[in-house]
Amino acid sequence: MKKFGLLLLIMMSSLLSVNVFAEEEETVDTYAYYGFEPDIVTNYISNRKKLGFVRISVELMVKVPEDLMVLEHHDPLLRAAIIEILGAQTEDKVKSLTGKEEIRRECYDTLNRLLEQEIGKPLVVNLLFTKYLYD
Repeated sequence: MKKFGLLLLIMMSSLLSVNVFAEEEETVDTYAYYGFEPDIVTNYISNRKKLGFVRISVELMVKVPEDLMVLEHHDPLLRAAIIEILGAQTEDKVKSLTGKEEIRRECYDTLNRLLEQEIGKPLVVNLLFTKYLYD
């Protein structure tokens, strides 16, 4: 009888562990990416006589693929905000790694603030610079 109870306990615990794993698989987040086309090209504040420019590719990561349509609708507003941020940067900030990260973070915060004003909630989970060229 004790062996039967032990066997029953082992079988129930294995069934419970299967159910836990099944629930974990169902809650996997699906992310989608929205890329601005064409690349964003603008000038920045240069220390030289020659104009400095930066060319970037930006990808916005969202949790729900349906949010891509919202981003596409607000593309001009979001693109203009990124261009404004880049145009206000100094040459030293554009060319340094820490400056690049500060610019990326400022773009991320600004885009989410704009989306919150427009649709009532921030959508962007992460903002990535997939290309970052400057001269």
